[in-house]
This record gives sequence, structure tokens and C-alpha cells, in this order.
Amino acid sequence: MNIVQQQQQNENKVAPRPEEHHKSYLTPVVDVQSTQDGFVLQAEMPGVDKSGLEITVDNSELVITGHRRPLEKVGEPSYREIRWNDFRRVYELDPSIDAEAISAKMENGVLTITLPKAESVKPRKITVQ
Repeated sequence: MNIVQQQQQNENKVAPRPEEHHKSYLTPVVDVQSTQDGFVLQAEMPGVDKSGLEITVDNSELVITGHRRPLEKVGEPSYREIRWNDFRRVYELDPSIDAEAISAKMENGVLTITLPKAESVKPRKITVQ
């Protein structure tokens, strides 16, 4: 990908931070679209709401973590497929991305992150005098 490069990781495990050694994470499914002004990353994170999101940029890394709470138990489980692990994905940002202008929104379990290109790398028209 042009905008971000996913760091090497196992499918459902990401190298955790020291304080998170006991956790395992699910990898959210992601689409990235290129636009004239940058890129748009969309990640599916069912069960995560706005208050459960952590998005950070540190040393050219975009770290997306989604914490979700299990549904209220109604009875004893007869069959279980849903895993209630948190989501996490780490990307190395391309130098053309303006990290200060990154924005995000969460709607219906889909996180949308807008990654604008820095003005200095956008094409510009030069007027001839």
C-alpha cells in the first residue's frame, strides 16, 4: 500500500506493549482507498464504540486499538463463536502523510480514519509569468 505499510504480525496476535503482555488481539478487517488529498482507511470493529477506541501516532506508527465489552449474558451459553478479544492493528505511516491532520470517526462498528497528504507533497500548479 502507498499510505501505510502494515507491520509484520501474526493473524490474531500483535506484539503487545509491555503493560499488555497478557492480551491477545483480533486483527480488524481494513480497506484503504486513495483520494486526491490523501487516503481513507476503514476498519470493521463490531462491538466497539467511540469510547472504546484508542488511535495514536508515535514515531511514524499509526496504532489502532478497539476495546469492546461483551454483551450482557442472558443465560448459559449453548454454543459460542464470538470472540470478545479487543482489536489492534499497527501501521507505519508513509512520510507523505500529515500526521497532525489525521482525523477519525466511528459509526455502526466501522472506524473511518482520514489520512491527508502533507501540502508539500501535493501536486500544485505553477503559474507562468
